[in-house]
Amino acid sequence: MNILKDTFGRRFPYIRLSISDVCNFKCGYCLPDGYKINKSDNRKFIEKEEIGRLAKALSELGVSKIRLTGGEPTIRKDFFDIVGIIKKNSGIKKTVITTNGYKLDQIAHKIKNSGLDGINISIDSLNSKIFKKITGHDKLGEILKGIEKLLKFNFKNIKINAVLLKGINDSEEDFKAWAKFIKNNKIDFRYIELMQTGDNLDYFKRYHISADKFINYLNNNNWVIQTFGKDSGPSKNYINPEFKGKLGVIAPYSKDFCKSCNRLRITAKGDLRLCLFGNTGINIRHLMQRDDQLNELKELILSQLNYKKESHYLEIGETGLTKNLSTTGG
Repeated sequence: MNILKDTFGRRFPYIRLSISDVCNFKCGYCLPDGYKINKSDNRKFIEKEEIGRLAKALSELGVSKIRLTGGEPTIRKDFFDIVGIIKKNSGIKKTVITTNGYKLDQIAHKIKNSGLDGINISIDSLNSKIFKKITGHDKLGEILKGIEKLLKFNFKNIKINAVLLKGINDSEEDFKAWAKFIKNNKIDFRYIELMQTGDNLDYFKRYHISADKFINYLNNNNWVIQTFGKDSGPSKNYINPEFKGKLGVIAPYSKDFCKSCNRLRITAKGDLRLCLFGNTGINIRHLMQRDDQLNELKELILSQLNYKKESHYLEIGETGLTKNLSTTGG
């Protein structure tokens, strides 16, 4: 079996698949003015049948995990049908999602019954006023109720992400609040260092702070770094015997961040992206139309890995094709 491997010897068992650019939040670091239709690209989002064929091809290339992202993936009316088609006959072992948690309290039972293997929820603050300031929505209470329901349903693999923002959610009080939140709940919390995109330079300059601030807090409070799993994401996770959950950091500006890269991205319009911040991408959708195109699709994906670069070059201000994070699923 051919497997996804690039010229630097990195393997790719993990795909982030965006199924919608649309997001109903207005987060300052991503879509401060809300979602706007890109009138220069009138292609429709990939259909569930196309996703089914894509997932099958990817599993035959050694992919074991697909993360459904957006925009906000649960906005799609056929969201649970998409989960079903991947779970049913693609051969993919783990199907997980990243969501802003909008309406999580209403759909928690469907998430449990869908067979999803994990959920990442974006919550930038446990302070409802700060949460509203960042996202434009007063939804924190409903999202936390949704998490409570998932825990009651014994849903495994709940993770929470927050973008670390200078002067907004980076105080020791914020860090302690998250530690308290995961002390008795088996939930992993991770801070993501703010990344520069094509559209957010002013915001980046104002609010970027190194993830070292949180790492120093962890090192000073008896948290011990844990080793990576083969299909795990880029988070460095820390454990403490007194806590049920884990704390973690995603630090894209750290030295050697790209050496452990194990994931590729596919956009909601069917473009294969070799890197979140790369300048290269090719549309593969034309080979998702029929079952008899499977081998051609696999060959095209394999050939593209020759173009994957060693690094994202974010540290020198290269942001590639990424204007904002909603277009490639963050």
